[in-house]
Amino acid sequence: MLGEQIAELTTTETGRRVLATVGGPAVEVSMTGTGQLLGVPVREFVTYESELRPDGSLFGEGQGVGMTEKGETYSWHGNGIGHFTEGGAVRWRGSIYFESGADTFQRLNDLVGVFEFENDPTGTGRSVLYEWK
Repeated sequence: MLGEQIAELTTTETGRRVLATVGGPAVEVSMTGTGQLLGVPVREFVTYESELRPDGSLFGEGQGVGMTEKGETYSWHGNGIGHFTEGGAVRWRGSIYFESGADTFQRLNDLVGVFEFENDPTGTGRSVLYEWK
């Protein structure tokens, strides 16, 4: 069951490259983002890879690192399923797992986050993260 919303970020794509086309297209995307995590302002750097599946959906795996204005850090790994929407946007749903030594983010070490992420054709995105209880 979904718990409380624990994060919301706005992202901007900073790079994209094709990794493979043999066996199906794979693309790597890098982004930066700003928002809040557990109510604390953060800045994140994210890279994910996505593979086009035979049914037209996407499978993606990614990782990110974030930092507060005070220098507290965290990292995460995640995966999800994406679907193209009208106009070339992509809608993702998936899960992420955190690691942090910062006191502010200790509770993240013991939870699973589930996310909704939408990225428009211009590379601007928005993600919302919930605790999965």
